[in-house]
This record gives sequence, structure tokens and C-alpha cells, in this order.
Amino acid sequence: MKLIVNLLTLLCLSVLVPGAASSQTDSFGAVDTVWAEVSKIDSLNWSINVSFFNDESVVGMSVPLKMKAGLNRIVADSCIYTGGRAEHFNVRAFRADTAIQCVTLGMIASLTSSKKTLPPGRGRLATIFVSSLIDEPIEDLSVDTTTTNPNNQLEVIADSVQGPPENPTKVTDWTQRKIIPVFVARKSE
Repeated sequence: MKLIVNLLTLLCLSVLVPGAASSQTDSFGAVDTVWAEVSKIDSLNWSINVSFFNDESVVGMSVPLKMKAGLNRIVADSCIYTGGRAEHFNVRAFRADTAIQCVTLGMIASLTSSKKTLPPGRGRLATIFVSSLIDEPIEDLSVDTTTTNPNNQLEVIADSVQGPPENPTKVTDWTQRKIIPVFVARKSE
């Protein structure tokens, strides 16, 4: 409940106070960013490249997206992680909800004691493919982040060990490991 209140507060501040969203902080350094870049493939099919910038090691992510194409009913019919930064993760989930025009990506680096992480960097995580359900051209596709059932929100979980191998820092409080990144949606040129 506290998390929901904090997110609503951030949302209200970003609407009421210009520049408030840019004051978001990341306890590990620079503010992380998730990009959703929309591209037209043909009149019935589009793609969404989901990319990520992080400056700390990450062990998990949730990326829920709301899609809109005017009155056209659409479906996120597939997703590929191949060639993306999260390709080596043990869990690379994709859940589309056609009824509410949403998709949720979930990524977990490891389900074992291995030390798999997403190292600091920038690049594509996955590509989502969207098509028209009613065989009418998709004139425009827009995406935004949202919260999807049961309570999936845009968030990143940092690794419990941060810093260089010769002088690592252990983060013991899991709430300090949670990062709410900035979300940016854009059209491909």
C-alpha cells in the first residue's frame, strides 16, 4: 500500500510541479531509463523495441505497457529476447492481455545461486510484435507504462552486491534494491 501511495505522489508531483519527475533519484547513481520505441513494419503490423539504461547490476525487471491504436483492436502477439541484453536471463516472460490492450514483460536473471545479472549498460532488452485483430490498418500506435494485474508496475531490482569486485558493497534491505526507472516512449524515424 505504501508503494502505491509513493507512486501516486510521484505521479501527482510530475503533473502539478513542472520538472518534479526529473528529480527522481536512484540510490545507486544515475536515474535508470526504460525506452519503448514504436516502429511500423507494414499497415497491419508494428514493433516495440524495449531498451534499458542502467548503471548498476540488475537481477530482475517488470515492464508493463499499455498500447493504443485508436479504435483499432490490437494484440501483442509475440516477443523476442534473442540478441537483447536480457537474453541470458533464466526467466524471460511475456504476457499479453488483449482485452485491456496491455503487455507485461518480466525478467529474472537467475532462479539458482548463480550470480547472473544484467551488468551496467544500455541497449535493447526485447522486441514486441503488435498486429491488428480486425484486419484494418494500424494508423498509429502509442505506448505508455501502466500497472497490470495483479500488481505489475515498471520497476527494477538491483543486485544485492554492487561495486567493483575488489571492494563490493552488500545491500541487505531489499527495499533499497527497488528502482523505479524513468519511462520514455518514442516513434522510430
